Amino acid sequence: MRLRVRSCGPLRGWVRAPGDKSISHRAAILAAIAEGTSRIEGFLTCDDCLRTADALRALGVPVDPIGSETLEVRGAGLEALREPHKALDMGNSGTGMRLLMGLVAGRPMTVHFTGDESLSRRPMDRIAEPLRLMGARVEGRGERLTPPVTVHGGDLGGITYAPPMASAQVKSAVLLAGLSAVGETTVIEAAKSRDHTERMLAAMGADITIEGLQVTLRPGQPLQATPMQVPSDISSAAFLLAAGLLVEGSDVLAADTLLNPTRTGLVEALEAMGAALEVSDEREEAGEPLGTLRSQPGPLHAGDFGGDLIPRMIDEIPLLAVVATQAEGTTIIRDAAELRVKESDRIAVMAELLTAMGADARERADGLEISGPTPLHGAAIEARGDHRIAMCATIAGLIASGETVIEGAECIATSYPSFAADLRTLGADCIEEEAHD
Repeated sequence: MRLRVRSCGPLRGWVRAPGDKSISHRAAILAAIAEGTSRIEGFLTCDDCLRTADALRALGVPVDPIGSETLEVRGAGLEALREPHKALDMGNSGTGMRLLMGLVAGRPMTVHFTGDESLSRRPMDRIAEPLRLMGARVEGRGERLTPPVTVHGGDLGGITYAPPMASAQVKSAVLLAGLSAVGETTVIEAAKSRDHTERMLAAMGADITIEGLQVTLRPGQPLQATPMQVPSDISSAAFLLAAGLLVEGSDVLAADTLLNPTRTGLVEALEAMGAALEVSDEREEAGEPLGTLRSQPGPLHAGDFGGDLIPRMIDEIPLLAVVATQAEGTTIIRDAAELRVKESDRIAVMAELLTAMGADARERADGLEISGPTPLHGAAIEARGDHRIAMCATIAGLIASGETVIEGAECIATSYPSFAADLRTLGADCIEEEAHD
């Protein structure tokens, strides 16, 4: 599929972006090992999350769709998991693969994980290291353990582990393995990463304590099924909000958006650049804060972003780079080398994308430098199988002269299937068409 995007008049209105991707993965996984039936409302029905649901079914857990965005998961505890008859195909879902590796590591089974071409290039060594320290055997290709990956689970012992960089996926995999381990498991982070796993474990009755950057889980307390409402994904809503900031005369509201402080790094970065963002209707549901975010255009100035802020906006950094093309001065993004091992090398690809559209963007070893403001022009962009690259090109195309054509835009469905339709609801000139050549 390709997207054809042109600049347009003001974007106006409100949209509720789909359910949060990170929380949807975790809700399904934890419900699968809880005791009883959990009803998950607002589950993100993108390919990534559906792969996780399919993998849980293959592990013997009844996971039934009740309506388009509601799942009913009938868990019977960790002991009810069964060795799957074939490899778990996780598609493009790095989160699903990494979390499930942790889940099955403590069970007496051997599980093979595969993925698509993009996921098969993504390293799993950061997950394998702590799981091996706990007693699991993990195999993969090369030193970085790229998929296919095999986890031979069994008896685990709790560990104290300090990952070299903040990663919610590493932390979550270790905690999930810790549920089956003998003795307590502690993760000490270098900086605060997203904490959805800890919040959800606590809400379901786990014996877990959080002290600053240290999380300790004591196994033996069965998880209890609970109803869950998944808030709107701030990583998806961010694209709508960025469009509201950049397209002249716009007024965009993103309703029911997750406002977990471990996920609002982009909001803080945009506010530091002078962005006009307002928050209203703040409340809490199932332990997660949410509210409505409003964006309107205004003058922007460059910023210097790194350190502890990076883990809290790692998925939104490519979008920040698009916004930076319209800010006065040189924006520096550093300490973000992790972007090189996402669905694509997002540092290299974003520098190439922005340069192709007329921006002054330069690669750094661990980030980007973007000088602005710079007029953008339309270009032909290849998504590289990366949903966030495709969506970034779309937002840039809304403020570019001429037409921007994004090839391979079907990858957007891995996180935000209704992206183009939601933009059109706001008034964007964004047309999907089948690619036949």
